[in-house]
Amino acid sequence: MSSDREQRLQDLVGYLRTIQKPNKPIESVGVDDNLFASGLLDSLAIVQIVLYLEKTYGIDISAGGFDPERLATMASILDLIESARP
Repeated sequence: MSSDREQRLQDLVGYLRTIQKPNKPIESVGVDDNLFASGLLDSLAIVQIVLYLEKTYGIDISAGGFDPERLATMASILDLIESARP
């Protein structure tokens, strides 16, 4: 994993800690695990993640069409960030 991707992962984990369900440690969820199926996040978190990506990385989710699967795992969110960066 590149140092840029690793830093973005750490930033993402920090953000997810602020919106995760109580009593479900983020450390129990792998980067390829579904954040919602694992019980870490609820459906409201999708909106919060979209807002985080728009504010932090300037990603316009609506421009490319919304696919919730692209927000299902930490790895897929990182891929989305990388694909949107110049």
